[in-house]
Amino acid sequence: MTPDSNHPGDAVFGWLDEHAEDRRRAGLSRQLRPRRAESDLLDLAGNDYLGLAKDKRVSGAAAAATLRWGAGATGSRLVTGSTELHSELEYELARFCGTQAALVFSSGFAANLGAVTSLSGKNCSIVTDANIHASLIDGCRLARAEVAVVAHRDPAAVARALATRRTERAVVVTDSVFSVDGDLAPLPELAAACREHGAALIADDAHGFGVLGDGGRGAVHAAGLARDPDVVTTLTLSKALGAQGGAVLGPRRVIRHLVENARSFIFDTGLAPGSVAAALAALNLLKEEPERPGRALAVALTLAERLGAAGLSVSEPTAAVVSVRAPSPEVALTWSDDCRAAGVWVGCFRPPSVPDQVSRLRLTARADLTEGEIDRAVEVITRCAPGAS
Repeated sequence: MTPDSNHPGDAVFGWLDEHAEDRRRAGLSRQLRPRRAESDLLDLAGNDYLGLAKDKRVSGAAAAATLRWGAGATGSRLVTGSTELHSELEYELARFCGTQAALVFSSGFAANLGAVTSLSGKNCSIVTDANIHASLIDGCRLARAEVAVVAHRDPAAVARALATRRTERAVVVTDSVFSVDGDLAPLPELAAACREHGAALIADDAHGFGVLGDGGRGAVHAAGLARDPDVVTTLTLSKALGAQGGAVLGPRRVIRHLVENARSFIFDTGLAPGSVAAALAALNLLKEEPERPGRALAVALTLAERLGAAGLSVSEPTAAVVSVRAPSPEVALTWSDDCRAAGVWVGCFRPPSVPDQVSRLRLTARADLTEGEIDRAVEVITRCAPGAS
């Protein structure tokens, strides 16, 4: 590739061009695709599981809070970035999910970084599932702890790693619902292994909260672990609640420790008041309309059953994520592009984003999808599938 200019410093980042070319040849190039406010595309790519992102009650709450409090939080939570809205959301999240306390971060990514790094450290061992989310992986890297990666959904392997660790403290890190295939972690078994070996459990419930459990209280609550003193839950406000931000839920002493030690909380500007108000309004709607989680699950099961019946390789959904495997990154990209051209927007997951290196389409069910929209999605995905006549 030719440099953008004749500047003497061109060679410094010349390696980036080679890297980009390697990704292009491997079919792994990425690009931003800005969406319009209004679109005819049927969205099965976003994470708006309960269909609340454009609900006027949610967006209206965001608008009203923005007018009252301002466009941004104006500072970190420990300086000027905490508002009464933040405290109210934390109280309501903890009460809804059955934990002692909660702490709101600017994103789910920041919440995971804060929880993992602050609750581990140099004199701690971390045991992780092989398929955890990138934010948890980065938290483990930053923690300066001894890290053991074990087989996917294997409590026995977790127990062995805990039993042979060289440190006094240990933390087990897992997703509750894994973001690629939508499979469920064996949370009760993991908690039992932790308890046997004196370890804490951190579960990222980003894809379980709002979809699983009683009224959408999440996978951790459904497993009966929400109030346990050795269990910490992280979640995002940007999926089921259709807003923005993240949170950590758990024992009060854990939350107090995060306030004083989590760098992704201390040194980050607080979540904007509009996003806090949107999440709070969405949480209230979830309480008032508890049928939404069941509808999202039903849509996911219907999509999986009908696509599987059409001969596609489909994951068995335990929450709102449905994975459809593709034979290669190039085929996955072409398949998703063809679906988009036909009016259905689906996710395309390719290496290195997928831990098993298998490319696939990832569909996200929404509680507000109609039967006609489900029919349309199935028809388009099957018609555009590789090898379809």
